[in-house]
Amino acid sequence: MGTLAVQGHPIEWVSAHRHHHNQCDDVADPHSPYDGFWWSHMGWMFDSKAQALLFDTTNAKDMKKDDFYIWAKKHYLKITLAQPLVYYALGGFPAVVWGFALRTVFCWHITWAVNSVSHIWGRQMFKTGDISMNNGLIGALAMGEGWHNNHHAFEASVKHGLKWWQIDMTWMFIVALEKLGLAKKLQYPNE
Repeated sequence: MGTLAVQGHPIEWVSAHRHHHNQCDDVADPHSPYDGFWWSHMGWMFDSKAQALLFDTTNAKDMKKDDFYIWAKKHYLKITLAQPLVYYALGGFPAVVWGFALRTVFCWHITWAVNSVSHIWGRQMFKTGDISMNNGLIGALAMGEGWHNNHHAFEASVKHGLKWWQIDMTWMFIVALEKLGLAKKLQYPNE
């Protein structure tokens, strides 16, 4: 889904996420909110030092051994460039604008809001040693990823919505994948 949202291939994503968690909200965090809202939202992507860290995938050696992730990395550009062509074939230029361009930019800002908004506004259910927050608006828009303090408390968990009212569509999707045999060994928070 991240690949279709033009947000990089899975190896890059996992690596960047691991860098963030290893240095969360400190000087080495590639998108720390301590450097300001703009920086944590998207400014870090224009910084050569942060970009160097983003492309340092030495912390994702496990991903580099998986044939699917190798394939996704190899074909990322083709997948990205094929999307507007498919939209054009289905509905012409308006479909490219609405189905590809605007959808992509909207998804980018929702994802980036997890880095920025969910580290600035919201509530902490758990003392995680960082400033990650649970933010209901981002929780809804990012399909559960806005329950960010829960995620920082239980990094390996597939479920971030821990209260009945914390809707977590990402978790529901992963459970569906598990039922289809496409996901296994799901981890959940302990008591």
